[in-house]
Amino acid sequence: MQYLRSLVFVGQMYLAMLVLGIVFAIPALVSRAGARAGVHTYCRWVLWTARVIARLRTEVRGTPPQGEALIASKHQSFLDIIMIVASVPRPRFIMKHTLMFAPILGLYALRIGCVPVVRGKRGQAIAKMLDDVASGRRNPGQMIIYPQGTRIAPGVDAPYKVGAALLYDQLGQTCYPAATNVGVFWPRKGIYRKPGTAVVEFLDPIPPGQDKQAFLSELEGRIEAASDRLLDEAGFRRGD
Repeated sequence: MQYLRSLVFVGQMYLAMLVLGIVFAIPALVSRAGARAGVHTYCRWVLWTARVIARLRTEVRGTPPQGEALIASKHQSFLDIIMIVASVPRPRFIMKHTLMFAPILGLYALRIGCVPVVRGKRGQAIAKMLDDVASGRRNPGQMIIYPQGTRIAPGVDAPYKVGAALLYDQLGQTCYPAATNVGVFWPRKGIYRKPGTAVVEFLDPIPPGQDKQAFLSELEGRIEAASDRLLDEAGFRRGD
Protein backbone atom coordinates (compact mmCIF):
# COMPACT_ATOMS: atom_id res chain seq x y z
CA MET A 1 0.00 0.00 0.00
CA GLN A 2 2.79 2.46 0.82
CA TYR A 3 4.43 1.75 -2.53
CA LEU A 4 1.14 2.61 -4.26
CA ARG A 5 0.89 5.81 -2.22
CA SER A 6 4.45 6.64 -3.24
CA LEU A 7 3.74 5.97 -6.91
CA VAL A 8 0.70 8.26 -6.88
CA PHE A 9 2.65 10.95 -5.07
CA VAL A 10 5.59 10.87 -7.49
CA GLY A 11 3.30 10.88 -10.52
CA GLN A 12 1.30 13.90 -9.40
CA MET A 13 4.51 15.68 -8.34
CA TYR A 14 5.83 15.66 -11.89
CA LEU A 15 2.41 16.50 -13.31
CA ALA A 16 2.26 19.49 -10.95
CA MET A 17 5.69 20.61 -12.18
CA LEU A 18 4.32 20.68 -15.73
CA VAL A 19 1.05 22.41 -14.82
CA LEU A 20 2.58 25.06 -12.55
CA GLY A 21 5.45 25.54 -14.97
CA ILE A 22 2.93 26.54 -17.62
CA VAL A 23 0.77 28.62 -15.27
CA PHE A 24 3.73 30.69 -14.06
CA ALA A 25 5.60 30.79 -17.40
CA ILE A 26 4.69 34.37 -18.31
CA PRO A 27 5.33 35.79 -14.79
CA ALA A 28 8.63 33.89 -14.75
CA LEU A 29 9.71 35.40 -18.05
CA VAL A 30 8.67 38.88 -16.95
CA SER A 31 10.55 38.95 -13.65
CA ARG A 32 12.62 36.97 -11.18
CA ALA A 33 9.90 37.58 -8.61
CA GLY A 34 7.42 35.80 -10.87
CA ALA A 35 9.81 32.87 -11.28
CA ARG A 36 10.33 32.64 -7.52
CA ALA A 37 6.56 32.69 -6.97
CA GLY A 38 6.20 29.70 -9.26
CA VAL A 39 9.06 27.84 -7.59
CA HIS A 40 7.74 28.51 -4.07
CA THR A 41 4.23 27.45 -5.05
CA TYR A 42 5.53 24.19 -6.46
CA CYS A 43 7.67 23.44 -3.41
CA ARG A 44 4.78 24.03 -1.03
CA TRP A 45 2.54 21.82 -3.14
CA VAL A 46 5.08 18.98 -3.03
CA LEU A 47 5.47 19.26 0.75
CA TRP A 48 1.70 19.27 1.28
CA THR A 49 1.04 16.31 -1.02
CA ALA A 50 3.95 14.37 0.50
CA ARG A 51 2.20 14.64 3.86
CA VAL A 52 -1.31 13.90 2.55
CA ILE A 53 -0.55 11.19 -0.01
CA ALA A 54 2.72 9.56 1.08
CA ARG A 55 2.36 10.23 4.83
CA LEU A 56 5.77 11.89 4.75
CA ARG A 57 5.91 14.92 7.02
CA THR A 58 8.65 17.53 6.88
CA GLU A 59 10.14 19.80 9.50
CA VAL A 60 12.56 22.72 9.14
CA ARG A 61 14.43 23.46 12.36
CA GLY A 62 16.59 26.41 13.26
CA THR A 63 16.39 29.82 11.62
CA PRO A 64 16.62 29.99 7.82
CA PRO A 65 18.32 33.20 6.64
CA GLN A 66 16.06 35.88 5.17
CA GLY A 67 18.75 38.29 4.01
CA GLU A 68 21.87 37.81 1.92
CA ALA A 69 23.66 34.67 3.00
CA LEU A 70 25.44 31.51 1.91
CA ILE A 71 23.70 28.23 2.76
CA ALA A 72 25.93 25.13 2.76
CA SER A 73 23.78 22.03 3.07
CA LYS A 74 24.00 18.29 3.25
CA HIS A 75 22.35 16.91 0.10
CA GLN A 76 20.63 13.51 0.16
CA SER A 77 17.72 13.81 -2.27
CA PHE A 78 15.40 16.18 -4.13
CA LEU A 79 13.47 16.66 -0.90
CA ASP A 80 16.14 18.72 0.88
CA ILE A 81 16.19 21.08 -2.13
CA ILE A 82 12.43 21.54 -1.90
CA MET A 83 12.50 22.12 1.86
CA ILE A 84 15.28 24.71 1.74
CA VAL A 85 13.79 26.57 -1.21
CA ALA A 86 10.40 26.71 0.52
CA SER A 87 11.97 28.22 3.65
CA VAL A 88 13.94 31.13 2.18
CA PRO A 89 12.64 34.10 0.14
CA ARG A 90 15.23 34.41 -2.66
CA PRO A 91 16.92 31.04 -3.22
CA ARG A 92 19.46 30.30 -5.92
CA PHE A 93 21.84 27.40 -6.40
CA ILE A 94 25.20 26.34 -7.63
CA MET A 95 23.96 23.58 -9.96
CA LYS A 96 25.36 21.17 -12.53
CA HIS A 97 25.13 22.70 -16.00
CA THR A 98 23.13 19.83 -17.51
CA LEU A 99 20.10 20.93 -15.49
CA MET A 100 19.91 24.03 -17.68
CA PHE A 101 18.53 21.82 -20.44
CA ALA A 102 15.89 20.08 -18.30
CA PRO A 103 12.36 21.03 -19.41
CA ILE A 104 10.71 23.55 -17.07
CA LEU A 105 13.26 22.96 -14.30
CA GLY A 106 16.07 24.52 -16.33
CA LEU A 107 14.06 27.61 -17.25
CA TYR A 108 13.03 28.35 -13.69
CA ALA A 109 16.49 27.62 -12.30
CA LEU A 110 18.04 30.19 -14.63
CA ARG A 111 15.29 32.73 -14.00
CA ILE A 112 15.77 32.67 -10.21
CA GLY A 113 19.51 33.17 -10.67
CA CYS A 114 21.04 29.69 -10.31
CA VAL A 115 24.68 29.37 -11.37
CA PRO A 116 25.51 26.39 -13.62
CA VAL A 117 28.96 24.77 -13.45
CA VAL A 118 30.56 21.90 -15.36
CA ARG A 119 31.58 18.89 -13.29
CA GLY A 120 34.78 17.01 -13.95
CA LYS A 121 36.83 20.11 -14.78
CA ARG A 122 37.63 21.20 -11.28
CA GLY A 123 39.80 24.25 -11.95
CA GLN A 124 37.62 25.61 -14.74
CA ALA A 125 34.43 24.87 -12.79
CA ILE A 126 35.62 26.74 -9.70
CA ALA A 127 36.82 29.74 -11.72
CA LYS A 128 33.55 29.91 -13.64
CA MET A 129 31.52 29.50 -10.47
CA LEU A 130 33.29 32.40 -8.77
CA ASP A 131 33.01 34.63 -11.85
CA ASP A 132 29.31 33.86 -12.27
CA VAL A 133 28.56 34.44 -8.61
CA ALA A 134 30.48 37.72 -8.62
CA SER A 135 28.61 38.91 -11.71
CA GLY A 136 25.33 38.04 -10.01
CA ARG A 137 25.81 40.25 -6.96
CA ARG A 138 23.13 42.56 -8.30
CA ASN A 139 20.66 39.72 -7.63
CA PRO A 140 21.02 39.35 -3.86
CA GLY A 141 19.54 36.44 -2.00
CA GLN A 142 20.40 33.13 -0.42
CA MET A 143 23.07 31.25 -2.37
CA ILE A 144 22.74 27.51 -1.74
CA ILE A 145 25.65 25.16 -2.29
CA TYR A 146 26.19 21.49 -1.56
CA PRO A 147 29.78 21.20 -0.28
CA GLN A 148 30.05 17.52 -1.21
CA GLY A 149 29.03 18.35 -4.76
CA THR A 150 26.24 15.82 -5.22
CA ARG A 151 23.63 13.73 -3.42
CA ILE A 152 25.14 11.50 -0.76
CA ALA A 153 23.17 8.55 0.60
CA PRO A 154 22.72 8.35 4.37
CA GLY A 155 25.68 6.73 6.10
CA VAL A 156 28.06 7.23 3.15
CA ASP A 157 31.21 9.27 3.70
CA ALA A 158 32.29 11.73 1.01
CA PRO A 159 34.79 14.64 1.09
CA TYR A 160 33.82 18.29 1.28
CA LYS A 161 35.06 20.13 -1.80
CA VAL A 162 37.12 23.30 -1.83
CA GLY A 163 34.54 25.21 -3.90
CA ALA A 164 32.43 25.88 -0.82
CA ALA A 165 35.38 27.51 0.98
CA LEU A 166 36.28 29.61 -2.06
CA LEU A 167 32.70 30.79 -2.39
CA TYR A 168 32.54 31.64 1.32
CA ASP A 169 35.76 33.62 1.00
CA GLN A 170 34.70 35.53 -2.12
CA LEU A 171 31.16 36.37 -1.04
CA GLY A 172 32.25 37.54 2.41
CA GLN A 173 28.84 36.56 3.73
CA THR A 174 27.64 34.67 6.78
CA CYS A 175 27.32 30.95 6.08
CA TYR A 176 24.40 28.93 7.39
CA PRO A 177 25.23 25.20 7.58
CA ALA A 178 22.28 22.85 7.14
CA ALA A 179 22.03 19.20 8.16
CA THR A 180 19.41 16.67 7.11
CA ASN A 181 18.11 13.11 7.28
CA VAL A 182 15.77 13.27 4.27
CA GLY A 183 17.55 10.41 2.48
CA VAL A 184 16.10 7.96 5.00
CA PHE A 185 12.59 8.77 3.75
CA TRP A 186 13.15 9.95 0.16
CA PRO A 187 16.13 8.10 -1.38
CA ARG A 188 18.33 9.31 -4.20
CA LYS A 189 16.67 6.86 -6.60
CA GLY A 190 13.46 4.89 -6.74
CA ILE A 191 9.77 5.47 -6.14
CA TYR A 192 9.24 4.36 -2.55
CA ARG A 193 8.75 7.10 0.05
CA LYS A 194 8.98 6.00 3.67
CA PRO A 195 6.44 7.48 6.11
CA GLY A 196 7.85 9.57 8.93
CA THR A 197 9.27 13.02 9.54
CA ALA A 198 12.11 14.27 7.34
CA VAL A 199 14.13 17.10 8.85
CA VAL A 200 16.32 19.89 7.54
CA GLU A 201 18.06 21.74 10.36
CA PHE A 202 19.73 25.12 9.99
CA LEU A 203 22.68 25.26 12.37
CA ASP A 204 24.28 28.27 14.03
CA PRO A 205 25.78 30.54 11.36
CA ILE A 206 29.50 30.82 10.65
CA PRO A 207 30.49 34.49 10.39
CA PRO A 208 32.58 35.70 7.44
CA GLY A 209 36.32 36.17 7.62
CA GLN A 210 37.63 32.77 8.63
CA ASP A 211 40.58 31.11 6.93
CA LYS A 212 39.28 28.92 4.09
CA GLN A 213 40.68 25.67 5.45
CA ALA A 214 39.45 26.39 8.97
CA PHE A 215 36.03 27.22 7.58
CA LEU A 216 35.82 23.99 5.56
CA SER A 217 36.91 21.90 8.53
CA GLU A 218 34.33 23.53 10.84
CA LEU A 219 31.62 23.25 8.20
CA GLU A 220 32.20 19.53 7.67
CA GLY A 221 32.41 18.76 11.37
CA ARG A 222 29.20 20.55 12.24
CA ILE A 223 27.10 19.33 9.32
CA GLU A 224 28.21 15.72 9.65
CA ALA A 225 27.68 15.61 13.42
CA ALA A 226 24.22 17.15 13.14
CA SER A 227 23.24 14.93 10.20
CA ASP A 228 24.35 11.80 12.10
CA ARG A 229 22.19 12.91 15.02
CA LEU A 230 19.20 13.38 12.72
CA LEU A 231 19.81 9.96 11.16
CA ASP A 232 19.78 8.39 14.61
CA GLU A 233 16.54 10.23 15.35
CA ALA A 234 15.03 8.73 12.20
CA GLY A 235 16.06 5.23 13.28
CA PHE A 236 18.80 4.86 10.67
CA ARG A 237 21.92 2.83 11.39
CA ARG A 238 25.02 2.59 9.23
CA GLY A 239 24.87 -0.61 7.23
CA ASP A 240 21.06 -0.57 7.03
